[in-house]
Amino acid sequence: MPLSPPKCARQKAHIRQVTVEGYRRDDGMLELEACLRDTKAQDYRLASGVRRAGDPVHEMRVRVTVDAEFNIVEAEACSDWVPYVGGCDTIGPAYLRLVGLNLVRGFRRTVGEMFADVRGCSHLTELLLSLPTAAIQTAATFRRDNEESAEKPFQLDKCHALESSSETVRRYYPQWYRKPPPEA
Repeated sequence: MPLSPPKCARQKAHIRQVTVEGYRRDDGMLELEACLRDTKAQDYRLASGVRRAGDPVHEMRVRVTVDAEFNIVEAEACSDWVPYVGGCDTIGPAYLRLVGLNLVRGFRRTVGEMFADVRGCSHLTELLLSLPTAAIQTAATFRRDNEESAEKPFQLDKCHALESSSETVRRYYPQWYRKPPPEA
């Protein structure tokens, strides 16, 4: 179901685009490339000068390589368009500290702690928060969604629709369905 129509006339002012592209490398590892891009619908005055409508105010990129367990084995970050050249675009190397983190075990919390405030770039750090689910979706491309296995599928009990006691699980993953607990 789509969003309801706007309640009042409005004028577009800001566009944020976040893209994450997932790849499987020839060595079997997964690679994620993410980009956050902010533009304005009109000329935008910054302390550092005017940014023309449509030109990026921010364009930040991150690439991580993960192994089969979603451990980050390589990381790179860069800032191609920034409001403060010589400042914003110098933080990229700090994100090498991502190496060794696991995308599906406490990643968002750890990243928030590691790169809070002046220890990171708020835009790069925000961009990283999209990586865990994008990694799972990339890996899922190469697996059958409900293949027979002795192991419970990773996605079960990770979201509302796939709670083990849900109608969705009863219907599509019957071997993993559990009756809901009795109402107290």
